This record gives sequence, structure tokens and C-alpha cells, in this order.
Amino acid sequence: MRTRLICALVTAAALSLTGCAAPDEGPAAVAGPAGSAGPAINTSADQDRIVPARDDALAALVPADIRATGELTVGVGAAGAGSPPLSFTATDNRTLIGSEPDLAYAVAGLLGLRPVVTNTSWENLFIGLDSGKFDVGASNITVTEERKRKYDFATYRLDNLAFVTRKGAGLRVTGPADVAGRKVAVSSGTNQEKILVEWSREAEKQGRPPVDIRYYQTNQATYLALGSGQIDAYLGPNPSVAYQVAVDGNLEIAGTYSGAGAALQGKIAFTTKKDSGLVRALAAATDKLIASGDYARILQRWNLTGEAVEKSEINPPGLPIEGK
Repeated sequence: MRTRLICALVTAAALSLTGCAAPDEGPAAVAGPAGSAGPAINTSADQDRIVPARDDALAALVPADIRATGELTVGVGAAGAGSPPLSFTATDNRTLIGSEPDLAYAVAGLLGLRPVVTNTSWENLFIGLDSGKFDVGASNITVTEERKRKYDFATYRLDNLAFVTRKGAGLRVTGPADVAGRKVAVSSGTNQEKILVEWSREAEKQGRPPVDIRYYQTNQATYLALGSGQIDAYLGPNPSVAYQVAVDGNLEIAGTYSGAGAALQGKIAFTTKKDSGLVRALAAATDKLIASGDYARILQRWNLTGEAVEKSEINPPGLPIEGK
């Protein structure tokens, strides 16, 4: 039966922004009216989270030192406004909600541990993992080859980007030809900007016009430009785009693309200190959530079903080290 609860500095620069999926990478979604984020999203403190009962076989996989504490300490790097729908504060301005806390609570339930979810900054999340303050990071962390030198990973979501357009615009994006000559907004200095610039160059090689890349200072300005027809599309992290689509019925997703680019499907993972021994338990618990259907229900709550994985992978191929 399922019970329900109501409720390092990163050591090298490559561990920081390069190839990462930090919660604040790109504009966050524009929130709807206070108390509501559209019919599909519950932003109140009353989350009625899915928390499965303890599975003894899974609990036995937890390292003895963690099992002895009875707690699973989870760091979420979403300090400040957070990043809907991944992790952000509810309308009470206090309760941490989103898909990342939901998955942390569900996994902890299966492992027979009490979840202690702490909201911190992106940098302090990794410092906390290094120092042992946190057992696990659950904060939209992309698997990279650089990070695998220091951390272990158990994947739980795909790392995708998404093109969002006005509903009924008729634009479907699968490659460079679809955005050639189009006005497309993107956030400066992000991985999605790098991909869009590459697509623009590829379109020109095909004899097509380049992408008319636009930049805006705020998320509000980006979506205002989209709604008024000043731009044809915006390319951003799929979670924040999916949340905006759930909030604003006048928008739709026109296409998705791996955040790692054409050569690799990027993946988001629970992150632990290297060789802590916890990663097997996290992967097995995630697989149990997938098999029971609870995983799909959690993602559906936040309009993230398009990023579902079929199984959790331990330390899969990650984004390559720059220059290699």
C-alpha cells in the first residue's frame, strides 16, 4: 500500500556551468496568478506527495552508516526563486515543492528512510556532497564525464531542451531546416544557445537563411515577445518550457532535442559522493517506482512525462570533457 504525505564551490570550472543543467540555466517559467499555476499544476503547500511503503529488499541496499541514521539527506540547489517545475517554493513561500522533491520523497519511502530535503545554492549543493552534509543531490544534475571523476550517478530523467511556440503556429522543429530564417529566442551563455548557433550554421551550409537569434533580459520579456508575435519560438530547458505550457494555454511545445546535442542523449541523475555505496539503492528504488507506475504519476503532476526514462542507469556515458 502507498501512504501519502501532505504536506565545492565546484572543484573545477567544468563541474560548474559547462555542460551542466543547473536549475537556473535559462529563464525560469513565468508563474501564473498567486495560488494557481493552471489546471494541471498544484503550487500550494498541500502536495499530497506519493510516498510508497518501505521495501525491505531495497532498504537492505542502503549503506549501513546511512541506514543507521534513519534519514536520507537530500540537497536541492534551487535557492532563491527556484526553477518550476523542478524545485521551487509553494504559495506559502516556505514549502519546497516540485518534481525533484517529489522523487526524493518517493525514493526515501522505498528505502525506509525519512527524507530531509534541504534547499541550497547550486555551489553549496556540491560542497555539501563533498563534505557529507548531503547523501544525495537531486537538482537537475546532468551526468558528465568530468563529474563522474568525483561523483556517482543514478539516472531518473532525460535532459532535454524544447522549442515553445504560440499554440496553432504550425511550427514543428526537428532540425536546422525548421528554424532557418525564423526568429528564435535563447538565453545567452547557455548550452541551448550553443546548439542553436550550430543549427544556424548548418542551415547556412544547406543554402538556407541563418536563424535570427534573439536575446531578452528576462523570462517575462521572452514570453511577452513570443505571445505578441515578435519571435517565432523560444529554445529553453524542457522542464521550464513544459511548466510554462501548463501555465499558459496559448503556448505549445514544437519540438524537443537532447541537451547533450546530436551525439548523446543527456541524462539527469541522483548524485552521490564517489564510492559512497548509495547509488545502487537509488537506482533500484527508481526502477521500483517505474515498475509500480508511481514514477509516471509523479512526472505527470509536473508535465514532465516527455522526459521519462525506461530504467535507471548507474554512471552512463555523460557529456564529454571539453576538448576531448
